Amino acid sequence: MREAERIAVIGAGYVGLVSGACFAEMGHRVICVDQAEEKIARLQQGEMPIYEPDLQELVTSNVLANRLSFTSQIGEAVRGSDIIIIAVGTPTLDNGDVDMSQVNSVLASIAANAITSKIVVMKSTVPVGSGSLAEQYLRLLAASHIEIQVVSNPEFLREGSAIWDTFHPDRIVIGAKHPDAGARIAALHASLRAEVLMTDRESAELIKYASNAFLATKISFINEMANVCEKVDANVSLVAKGMGLDRRIGPHFLNAGIGYGGSCFPKDTKAQLKLAQNIDYDFKILRSVIEVNHLQRERFVTKIEQEVGRVSGKKIAVLGLAFKPNTDDLRDAPALDIIAGLQQLGAVVHAYDPAAVEHASSLLPDLQLFTDPYAALDEADAVVITTEWEAIRCLNWRLIRSLVKEPLIVDGRNMFEPDDMRELGFTYVSIGRKTAVQAEMVV
Repeated sequence: MREAERIAVIGAGYVGLVSGACFAEMGHRVICVDQAEEKIARLQQGEMPIYEPDLQELVTSNVLANRLSFTSQIGEAVRGSDIIIIAVGTPTLDNGDVDMSQVNSVLASIAANAITSKIVVMKSTVPVGSGSLAEQYLRLLAASHIEIQVVSNPEFLREGSAIWDTFHPDRIVIGAKHPDAGARIAALHASLRAEVLMTDRESAELIKYASNAFLATKISFINEMANVCEKVDANVSLVAKGMGLDRRIGPHFLNAGIGYGGSCFPKDTKAQLKLAQNIDYDFKILRSVIEVNHLQRERFVTKIEQEVGRVSGKKIAVLGLAFKPNTDDLRDAPALDIIAGLQQLGAVVHAYDPAAVEHASSLLPDLQLFTDPYAALDEADAVVITTEWEAIRCLNWRLIRSLVKEPLIVDGRNMFEPDDMRELGFTYVSIGRKTAVQAEMVV
C-alpha cells in the first residue's frame, strides 16, 4: 500500500463519518470535522450521532488505533492534512437550485488556512461545473504560492449498508483536471480492487446525478406498473420478477411500494431537473418520475381510507418511520407524508420504528411514538406498513392478530405473501397485488 495519507473529512454526517472511518480502516490518518460542536463532543465520547450498522465498532477501533479523531476546528484540520474531503450537505433551495452555502464556507476556510499545497476532494453532490468553479475560487483566495487542486469523487453509498458499499464498491469515479491529483486519489482506493473510472470533473459530477435519477426512474416506473396491475388483476411482484430476469434490466429497484425518500434521490432528481431547466432543456421523463413519486404517497393514503372506511377517530398503527430500513434518517421519508395525510383525515396515529423514534420525537412532537411495536398495535383499527424493517417482518403476527381491533393490514412495502397473512386471519392489502381477504383465524 502507498504511504498513509493525512486526510481531513469536512462534514461528519452519513457520508463524511462513514468515509472517514473507512479511510482510517484502510490505514490513513483521518480527522473528521463538523461545526456542530455537540456532534463532535458525542463522537469524542464514542457516541454515534447517526444509526448505521457496524459504524460504532469501526469508529471505536480506529480511534483506539490513533488513526481517527474528531474536531470542530476546521483550521487545524486543514493545516494538518494533505487531502481534504468535502462531505457537507447540499440541500435543495425553494427555487429548486442546489444550496452551495456549506460548500462555499468550507472552501473559504480551506483557502484561509492552507499553508501547504492541498488536494480537495469534492464528495458532496454538487451541480455540474462546481469542481472547476471551486478550484478557481481557491486559487483566487489562497496565498499565491499555495497550489490547491480539486478532484470530484462522488459517493454511491446506501444508508443502512454504507460501510459494505465503501469496501465493496461497484466502481470508483474520479474526475480530475490534473492527472497527478487524480492518480493520488485513485491510490487511496487501491486496496478496494474496484474498477476506477477516470473522467473530467464535469462528467464525474453528472455521473452521480444520472445514477440516482435513473434508479429513481426504475422505482417510479414499477410503481406505475403496480397501479396498472391493480386495475387488471395482475401481480406486480411477478411482473417485476419477469422484468428483472432480463439481464438488460436487472432485478434491482423494481420493488413496488410507496416510493423513494431519503437524502439523495429526492434532492438529486430535483437538482438534475433544475439543471436541465437552467440550460433550457425540458427533462420530461425526470419530471414525471418526481410527480409519480409524490402521487404514490397520496394514493396510499386513499387506499387506506378506502379499506378502513371513515378514518376519523380510528386508531391507525404505522410500522416504520425511516425512509428505508437500517437507518434512522427521516429526510423525505414517505411515512411522514402518509402520517400527515391520515392525521388530516382525523385518524389517531400510533407509530413505531426500530431506530428512528428518538429522531422523530423532535420532528413530530404531536405524534404518539412507541418503542414497543405491540403497544403501538394494541386495539388498532388498521396496521399500516411503511418501512420494510426486518424487525417488523419478524414480529409475532399471530399475537398481533389477537391485539388489534380490526385484522386489517395495508402494506406499502409488499413485505409479506398475501396468502400467508390471510391464513393468519388478516385482510391483507398490498401494492399492485390482489387483496387477500381474511380467513378464519388459525389458533
